Amino acid sequence: MEAYVLAVAIFVAIYALLTLGLNLQYGLTGLTNFGLVGFFAIGAYASAILSTMGYPILLGFAAGMLISVAAAWPIGLIALRLRDDYFAIATLGFSEVVRVAIISEGELTAGVQGIPGIPRLFAFAEARTAQPLLVLGTLLLVNLAVVLAMRRIVRSPFGRIIGAIRDNEEAVSALGKDPARFKTQVLMVGAALSALGGSFYAHYVGYVTPDQFIPLVTFQIWMAMILGGAGKISGAVIGTLVLMLLLEGSRFLPDVLPFVSGAAMAEIRIFAVGFALVLFTLYRPQGLMGDFTKR
Repeated sequence: MEAYVLAVAIFVAIYALLTLGLNLQYGLTGLTNFGLVGFFAIGAYASAILSTMGYPILLGFAAGMLISVAAAWPIGLIALRLRDDYFAIATLGFSEVVRVAIISEGELTAGVQGIPGIPRLFAFAEARTAQPLLVLGTLLLVNLAVVLAMRRIVRSPFGRIIGAIRDNEEAVSALGKDPARFKTQVLMVGAALSALGGSFYAHYVGYVTPDQFIPLVTFQIWMAMILGGAGKISGAVIGTLVLMLLLEGSRFLPDVLPFVSGAAMAEIRIFAVGFALVLFTLYRPQGLMGDFTKR
């Protein structure tokens, strides 16, 4: 049970990095990014490939983030000049292009077979729980650093400009600012955070396959942000925690409903999580950490 709780906590911390990046993009800037999983995959595969080739793990982390930032830059230049709905479709298409490229590239990514044997972080730890505890501690420190950085961004002139872009982009343009430049920078920062989460994911799980990077991951992160409250930094963390509790808690439904078949139970789990999201949308549209004076 202790190992299971540690594993869930680690996944919460990994997904929190993605939710924080999405909150910066959508909650604070108004960018509808449906391509998060593409940057998540880039970070995971870049780190996996380099580390299995014998390069230092930290180099893999850095490479994944740099490649994601480099991929986000042209997307920003081209797609951010589109309307919000077209930008959302463009980023969703980007994530699928990444996944298809991973499947098609047999030499580096091993295609659908994936990459096994990825070196674990803190592999020197001998005790059974020592290694995941060290990974969790590192992730908590990284999340704390990201949260503090986000708070500084929000209070800075840059943060005020992206907030103005979210509220009224035309007014920002009228003041002589270029919204596309700021939105591109935000997209690049969010891409780096997604890649960082992907690198941690690859080294914790120990293997990566294309099936792990489907659009469902992106929409789970969107659910986490909505649950916590778009635009709220604390909401990104709390929303991720609540989402994981819903997803993992529903695994114990067979103990409550032992007479239900396995296939039907999978559908009930999806319904339970979806129903909870609908309730939050109806009764707390501003999220758990939103303004409690509003309904």
